[in-house]
Amino acid sequence: MKTYDWLVIGGGITGTALGYELSKQGFSVLLLEQAQNPDSATRYSYGGLPYWSGTSPLTNRLCREGIACHRNLSEDLEGDTEFRELGVLLTIDSEDDPGAIASSTRLFEIAESYTQFEISPQLLTVAEACEREPLLNPRAIAGALQLPHGHINPIQTNLAYLQAFQRLGGEVKIERVVSLNRQEDRATGVQTTHQTYHAANIAVCAGGLSRALLKEIGIEVRLYFTHAELIETPPVELQLNTLIMPAVVERFALEERASQPGFDELWNRPNCEIVPPILDPGGVQFKDGHLCLGQLSRTLSNPFAPVDAAASEEKLRRAIAHLLPPLAQLPGTWHHCLVAFSNNSLPLVGKLDKIEGIYLFSGFTSTLLFAPPLAKHFARWANGEDNDLIAQLSFNH
Repeated sequence: MKTYDWLVIGGGITGTALGYELSKQGFSVLLLEQAQNPDSATRYSYGGLPYWSGTSPLTNRLCREGIACHRNLSEDLEGDTEFRELGVLLTIDSEDDPGAIASSTRLFEIAESYTQFEISPQLLTVAEACEREPLLNPRAIAGALQLPHGHINPIQTNLAYLQAFQRLGGEVKIERVVSLNRQEDRATGVQTTHQTYHAANIAVCAGGLSRALLKEIGIEVRLYFTHAELIETPPVELQLNTLIMPAVVERFALEERASQPGFDELWNRPNCEIVPPILDPGGVQFKDGHLCLGQLSRTLSNPFAPVDAAASEEKLRRAIAHLLPPLAQLPGTWHHCLVAFSNNSLPLVGKLDKIEGIYLFSGFTSTLLFAPPLAKHFARWANGEDNDLIAQLSFNH
């Protein structure tokens, strides 16, 4: 049986970007994805590229490289990613002080500040925010922060990566990985529902399922996941001019709380809610007119835990009705996916300890923005090139 240089587990944008870049470096690569059209974080992403959001030399660099990459990605991949510059409005709740939020040292409920960003936000009054986005409920907000923002269609971008990967000779199999195979302290390949595949190296890009896969062979990583829920509509006539998110994103606060060291034991229990769920109201419209609305996030230790779809959809629609009333009763479908995150908002990228030949490429907070440039760095590093960025992130495990 053929032995590949690399097996890449996961067909979301982390997996397709990494597979493509490894193939560009001349490696033989097999990409394994469990479903033809998976309900993944890539599939149900807002598509936003927050290139303003770096707060350290490392994340500033990733923001700059990420947006530069996306501005040329359609040409590089020979496939339309639907990239555009789409401003973001970060809405300030009617009960909050706009000035305090704009200069806060508690951005996203963690110790960062809007004033630390390379690109400073513009504080808008309620009237200015509603002029920019007429669908907003003026009684729901005390103002908004405006920032430049990139936007892509995640499905089209993923498809462009996949097709470019295959043109370079990369292979794709739609099979679920059951386990990672090893001989003593070296990985040898993977077992899928269909057969065994052999490789010198394995890159785990399976998002929220990565933790469970690695745990089965005795590798513990500080990689976690939320159960993320939203409503997706068909194309509609109403027009949303901007990407809408709250200025204080509760999801990031949830991730910070759920990844505290004291909770690691709970993550290893079969059916446990780590911290209470949160809901971040917001929305974005894609070029074809369809919308993604709201995000309800849960930290449940079981990646296959059942979720009450009807109850969740009701909560989402209620929150949307308060912030964006015209959108609340649009026809739409509730969807659910897993979103991986780390304990410090930095991606988990690089070689793992204990077993040779296993690598992790997951846990991104800004996946769509950071994965393309990091895939380039990783592939060059895998080909023997010294890389200070991968070296920095390798200490993040």
